[in-house]
Amino acid sequence: MIYIEEHISEPHPSMRKLQELTRAHERSTMLSFYDGTVLLSNMIKFAGAKKCIDVGVFTGYSSLAWALSVPEDGIVVACDISTEYTDIGKPFWKEAGVDHKIDLRIAPAVDTLQSGTYDFIFIDADKESYDTYYEQGLQLLRQGGIIAIDNCFWNGLCMKDSDTSASTEALRQLNAKIKKDSRVTAVMVNVADGTFICLKK
Repeated sequence: MIYIEEHISEPHPSMRKLQELTRAHERSTMLSFYDGTVLLSNMIKFAGAKKCIDVGVFTGYSSLAWALSVPEDGIVVACDISTEYTDIGKPFWKEAGVDHKIDLRIAPAVDTLQSGTYDFIFIDADKESYDTYYEQGLQLLRQGGIIAIDNCFWNGLCMKDSDTSASTEALRQLNAKIKKDSRVTAVMVNVADGTFICLKK
């Protein structure tokens, strides 16, 4: 909504530059929405989060946002399967002075998320693996930690019964599962492309 966009804090200069560069990219639709990024950045700060996981890096926009939000001794484990796009963001991580906070791991996320206790996890990768990331995330997350899941609306396709593609079905099933999951207190928020925010009990 344009009105919302007109009434939101200005991004960090390095975030703006990376945002503009990514918007010109052929796969620009994979860029995280700014309103959702600001909301989650604030949540990281509210929670005093120090250890974060970013599942699905693309050009590194969300990783940059989380790194700017954690304290100086914080860490963002950024998981992706290729450097094709992540290399785009690295200069902006350095420019913002937070590259030392970002631990980029080029491997399937299911292989990367194996140990540690984390405060915040953002899931925005291959949709058919969302349930796997969610389950592993709950194991990695501390009590009171947050999992934020992007694309829960999937451009409205989750609300259209006629769409039975694998990615849409995977998201629908996870949305229904989270609603009934006694391990979390969850709310789906109408920002970005639908964001499920789950607090581990």
